[in-house]
Amino acid sequence: MSGKVALQPEPAPILACTISRDVRKFDLLIEDMEQELGEGWGDLTFDDARAFLTQPEASTLEFVAIALDDEDETALAAIAEIIKTATGRKIKVIVIAEDVSPIALHQLLKLGAEEFVPYPLPEGALRDAIERLRRPPVAEVAQTPRAGGGGPARDGVVLPVHGLAGGVGATTFAVNLAWELASMGGTGKDAKDAKDGPKVLIMDLDLQMGSVSTFLDLPRREAVFELLSDTATMDNDAFLQAITVYKDKLSVLTSPAEMIPLDLISSEDVKRLIERARANFDYVIIDMPHTVVSWTEAVLAAAHVYFAPIEIDMRSAQNTLRLVRLLKGEELPHEKMRYILNRAPGFTDLSGKGRVKRLAESLDIAIEVQLPDGGKQVAQCGDHGTTLAEMAPKNPLRKEILKLAASLHALNKSAAEAG
Repeated sequence: MSGKVALQPEPAPILACTISRDVRKFDLLIEDMEQELGEGWGDLTFDDARAFLTQPEASTLEFVAIALDDEDETALAAIAEIIKTATGRKIKVIVIAEDVSPIALHQLLKLGAEEFVPYPLPEGALRDAIERLRRPPVAEVAQTPRAGGGGPARDGVVLPVHGLAGGVGATTFAVNLAWELASMGGTGKDAKDAKDGPKVLIMDLDLQMGSVSTFLDLPRREAVFELLSDTATMDNDAFLQAITVYKDKLSVLTSPAEMIPLDLISSEDVKRLIERARANFDYVIIDMPHTVVSWTEAVLAAAHVYFAPIEIDMRSAQNTLRLVRLLKGEELPHEKMRYILNRAPGFTDLSGKGRVKRLAESLDIAIEVQLPDGGKQVAQCGDHGTTLAEMAPKNPLRKEILKLAASLHALNKSAAEAG
């Protein structure tokens, strides 16, 4: 009889798969997958994954973990197709990345990847990511209305700005980047219709010395302190009521009216603020304090790209070196950092360009953006509470910030359209 067949144990269902060019290059990932899932996982190459994810057998998958390094950046189009196929079948995606550029990571996250974990894997990081994937969605956040009225929640891009020394122009950069993004037209051209453009919020989290309100000549409202004091009970109305609007286009959460301790807020408070901001706005610019505080890690984790303005001087060099050591020592996602050189040497200053190259090499960083000196007009704009685009549109610093804003917006739009 066939009774013996019925006694054979059924194989465990495959709950997850790793997808990589060669999983043997990610031995720590193999160990963590075995620890979390036992034999309930498999491994696929990029080519195999495209075929497997369309098969009925893929219906048992909870998630896939896509592991890649810098060599895989040339195959981003194929990886993007895998992410779209997986999310189309309601399979969640974790990206495991080693030495991958922030722009590439941003593209993959915008296409539908829900979690990012740096490699080598920090202790317990994969377990935490899996637990977050398995949590049921919070209905309140999912239905949060837009800042401009009803409708589904947005999924804003988080762009913190953290000056690595005093006077490097971090707030000037943050304010003007926010304004240029808010001025981007819905068609992707240099349109001026704010109704069609992206919704932009700049949050001043420099709770003691924050000057975004000064740069835009806005009042500091008591509602900001009340909001920060009790984020656990914060609803969407309370969040939006604390926001001030500049020129009917740019939303601003100023620093509090009084100077308060930086540890007044915790990592959980910051996470709640960022979640609310992302649900209501397309771009969230965060002006950070110079100090590294307990909740800096929370901002770094939420960031798509983390801007770090510096100058060619010893202060910036030493502080950058210390920050890089801290991030690597704590196994934080240092690859999100994007270093911006303010008051960069001019086109004909060959000696200055040599200094920039030596600075980057000595710190082992890439200086991806170089901003020219805006001169006296920068200080004048700050004193008059207006942006460079309004008061000095032909200023060389304004032109470079506009180029960066246009590049970020174009990248964000292409990623959204691809998704």
